[in-house]
Amino acid sequence: MKIALFNVKYSQNLGDGLLTECLERELAGTAQLDVTSCDLAGRVGYDSGLRNRKAVLTVLSLCPAPVRRALVRAALTPTLERTLRPRWRRELASADAVVIGGGHLLSDQDLNFPLKLRAALSEVKAAGLPTAVFGVGVSDDWSAPGKALFNQAFRGVDLVHVAVRDERSRQAWGRQMAPATETPAELCFDPGVLAARHYPVAPRRDRGTLVALGLMDPLALRYHSASTRLTEAGYRDWLAQLVRELAGRGWKVALFTNGSQEDRQFLAKAAPQLTAAAPGQVSVAPDFAKPADLAEFISAADLLLAHRLHANIAAFAFARPHIGFAWDPKVEAFFGATGRQQYVVPAVLTSPADTAGLAAAALGEGIDAAVHQRIVARARGDVAQLRAALCDAVMGAAAGRTDRAAGE
Repeated sequence: MKIALFNVKYSQNLGDGLLTECLERELAGTAQLDVTSCDLAGRVGYDSGLRNRKAVLTVLSLCPAPVRRALVRAALTPTLERTLRPRWRRELASADAVVIGGGHLLSDQDLNFPLKLRAALSEVKAAGLPTAVFGVGVSDDWSAPGKALFNQAFRGVDLVHVAVRDERSRQAWGRQMAPATETPAELCFDPGVLAARHYPVAPRRDRGTLVALGLMDPLALRYHSASTRLTEAGYRDWLAQLVRELAGRGWKVALFTNGSQEDRQFLAKAAPQLTAAAPGQVSVAPDFAKPADLAEFISAADLLLAHRLHANIAAFAFARPHIGFAWDPKVEAFFGATGRQQYVVPAVLTSPADTAGLAAAALGEGIDAAVHQRIVARARGDVAQLRAALCDAVMGAAAGRTDRAAGE
């Protein structure tokens, strides 16, 4: 049986690739299903993607929302219609079922995902394939055009299973998708919590306490979160003071990003100031080429502090204590689901001294082994439930075709 996943596997943000690879491998399971991903942006490898992404974000951030939506629609529509839909049609010709997920796909950032999912699901409906939604985040702030596109996308889809990754997303699904489908959403854990099952753990070295500090470009933070008002200068100063506080505890600090172009550029710009804050105790991790590299780096750390959700999810997967920098409700949602809500802090608004103190508390407490084991088992069960729903739907469709043939 072949299952086609629609997601953003080859995003420059390797956290998307990490969760997708975990889902692919776990879904294939012992049944050895044929699972393949279709990147919604048409990327085919981890080295692909927009080369001038930060420039695009800069231009879009300066435009009013209606203008941004018009620009994105004009840029995406030709590629979707002329290139991606024919490609997806060919891929779906040999598929038996479809999964939409995971990641924060049901969000409306200037119509990006509404347009892409409407195009993809048009092909899915034409192929008549049973479809599941799994492990996605659902935003509740869709624009009117975005909501119309999402409802067009899902109306008429043969939905056999829907599971979203947090309670806020579950409620948003019910409110936003009611015009298109009556299929309720269940809760599931993000497949990224299974990272330790699907990636090797880096060997431990006697080099003292290593803190992985993940950076995210303030421009991206502002673009993706209307509530974030970080300035680059203020953020860099705060990070420098935080590095000084962490190093003052005798810890080594390794600066890294999840791989997005704008994050890498910000790290390159901020690195001289941050390394000078604690000479000899701060290093800069090399750019990661693939999700396995990101996973290995995180598994080698003793403690992680980061904005990016899947850096924190991978840290939890490897049972590494972690601090999340608040910028999007999805971060708080994950920490709440794992019983670690006290370890989310707003960057800059929380003093570097208090942040370092919380980091020390997290390091001392560690990750509760029983809670970790329970969540990993639950995540595996979530994927098993998805697999069963897809297999049942495919077998049911095959039986129906047999009965109709016999009747003829």
